[in-house]
Amino acid sequence: MKLCIKKNSLHHVLLVLIIIFFVHQSNASSIQSFVYGGCTQQKYNPGTVYESNVNSLLSSLVNSASMSNFNNFKISMPGSTQYDVAYGLFQCRGDLSSAECHNCVAAALTQLGTLCPVSCGGTLQLDGCFIKYDNVSFLGIEDKAIVMHKCGPSIMDDSDMMTRNDGVLTYLSSVGQYFRVAGSGKIHGVAQCTQDLSMSECDDCLSEAIRRLKSECGSSPWGDMFLSKCYARFSERGFTSKSGDEDVEKTLAITIGLIAGVALLIVFLSVLNKLCEKKGGK
Repeated sequence: MKLCIKKNSLHHVLLVLIIIFFVHQSNASSIQSFVYGGCTQQKYNPGTVYESNVNSLLSSLVNSASMSNFNNFKISMPGSTQYDVAYGLFQCRGDLSSAECHNCVAAALTQLGTLCPVSCGGTLQLDGCFIKYDNVSFLGIEDKAIVMHKCGPSIMDDSDMMTRNDGVLTYLSSVGQYFRVAGSGKIHGVAQCTQDLSMSECDDCLSEAIRRLKSECGSSPWGDMFLSKCYARFSERGFTSKSGDEDVEKTLAITIGLIAGVALLIVFLSVLNKLCEKKGGK
């Protein structure tokens, strides 16, 4: 009995490997989904002291994100004037692992570099993290200006959904933490402040975000309210990450095992195919 493998089979194996890889990347893609971004109108000239300060600041942000889910920096290299100082912070969602936070901030910085080249300041919010930098200090300053808000379609005849929305948002406003989650039936909510605010400032900011969210999106199946230093969201699909450090490690181990196994299979099939070709040529 001949056991010969066609070359197309190798292509099928490679296709399976690619599919497996992208399945494992789906959670990361969700965390790194774009929410909003913006740039200041003021620009800086390349090669200036401020550019050096900004580059150092952004490097500090991404490096720090591998160790914590929040940090802020004030960078002023020798020779800097008061106009050259760079201020910045990052804030990851409270349920993200260190690896997820680092990857999210790195992705945000890449997008911000494309969105705001040579801008003196920029802001970017992804599903899992927030980053901001500027040449004017904003650290520790409460800011309740609305940056972005969206609501789903109004469903006035669904009283159960509206009751659950109100209950979830009311609970979020009562929890004294920087990161807050709540759920009622299919409705899930999440709220967070940047940690450069005091707890009382955080409560004040979230109270405003939740008040506006109730008023504008209370009859919708989902809603987002992003203020400059805090946000509140609710939806049927949920927001929080299902993976922690342990899950990331397991996923990595499984992925490596699959890649190794498929690689060995490809080598075996290649050798077997060559043997079949030699026998067929006799």
